Amino acid sequence: MEIRSAAFAFLLLSVPAFIGCSKKKSSETEPPESTAIVDPLTAGSITGTVKLEGTPPVFRPIDMSAEAACVQANPAPVMPPVVVLGSHGALANVVVYVKSGLGNYHFDTPKEPAVLDQKGCMYEPRVLALMTNQPFEVKNTDPTTHNVHPIPRSNRPWNRSIGAGETPYLTTFSHPELAIPVVCNIHPWMRAYLFVFAHPYFDVTTKSGTFELKNLPPATYIIGAWHERFGTLDVSVTVAPTQSRSISFTFKPPESH
Repeated sequence: MEIRSAAFAFLLLSVPAFIGCSKKKSSETEPPESTAIVDPLTAGSITGTVKLEGTPPVFRPIDMSAEAACVQANPAPVMPPVVVLGSHGALANVVVYVKSGLGNYHFDTPKEPAVLDQKGCMYEPRVLALMTNQPFEVKNTDPTTHNVHPIPRSNRPWNRSIGAGETPYLTTFSHPELAIPVVCNIHPWMRAYLFVFAHPYFDVTTKSGTFELKNLPPATYIIGAWHERFGTLDVSVTVAPTQSRSISFTFKPPESH
């Protein structure tokens, strides 16, 4: 009985020491934050185009009759900017980005803010992309009050009214997140989408349908292309040192598949 009691006491005294050693070992084996920098002497690039093949959907003009200031700001009918086309089917408002294949690099956070304006009772631009912790500025150049309401899943939600002539609202997003809807609770037709990336390899097409991803380290990537109406397309591409690759994306309306 005395031998068993002594052994039990020894085990009790040993457990805290064992736990303490385990915690120290665990903290020492955690990988440090990456400080790797992309080497510009070996970096390459990816350029390309995005287009729509098929008949684009038809939308009704936006009814702004409930807000006199919005009617006055838009003497001509305003079409929902869901599908915006350039020449030869070039598709605007497509976010093209590195989806996977990027190593563990360190990227500087841009100091210049990404700006979302409220102009003509519409969000401008329709689609905006920025990096985590980059300043995000919302301004109102309309003569009426707007309500800015992002609906994130990973980031902190917020809802803020911005009056005519009011100082722009400045904030940041801490976590990467795709396609955050932004609505206005006052004017229900207003909508935008925000994309937040932990890296700088993204672009949003204009009516030219073109994009460019610069200063890419050599690797094999999955490049994603997102459009609010037509979904997402993926392309795999390998970039060798100093190589410039060209790819393209072709979206099709559902009835064209």
